[in-house]
Amino acid sequence: MNKIRNQFASIEQVTDQYLNRKNAGTVTSETSISFEEILKRKQDVTGSADLKFSKHAAQRLETRNIRLSEEQSERLESGVQRASEKGIRESLVIIDSLAFIVNVPSKTVVTAMDQNESDEHIYTNIDGAVIM
Repeated sequence: MNKIRNQFASIEQVTDQYLNRKNAGTVTSETSISFEEILKRKQDVTGSADLKFSKHAAQRLETRNIRLSEEQSERLESGVQRASEKGIRESLVIIDSLAFIVNVPSKTVVTAMDQNESDEHIYTNIDGAVIM
């Protein structure tokens, strides 16, 4: 009869081989960086994603004859970035006499209005506000 040869490694051998082996390519904790840091560096290089306007917001801007200057657009984007840094998800961003409700994670303006149009000055469904 032929003997069956044991060609399988023991658990100890596998453990030593995979868990205790020091690989020259392995990143040590001293040189590792967080995902958040990598993302932040990538955004610094490429710039943040452009602000979008929902169909509803675009219609509001048109019907209310609201025109944003380049400087106001930059301030709006800056306000959205600040809201993002604070963890706000649905933000009211006020620039001059204009009010914008923005979905911060998607960087989408949901609606826009001139503050003078709002009789009650009540804004709902937001969890933070940024005044620029």
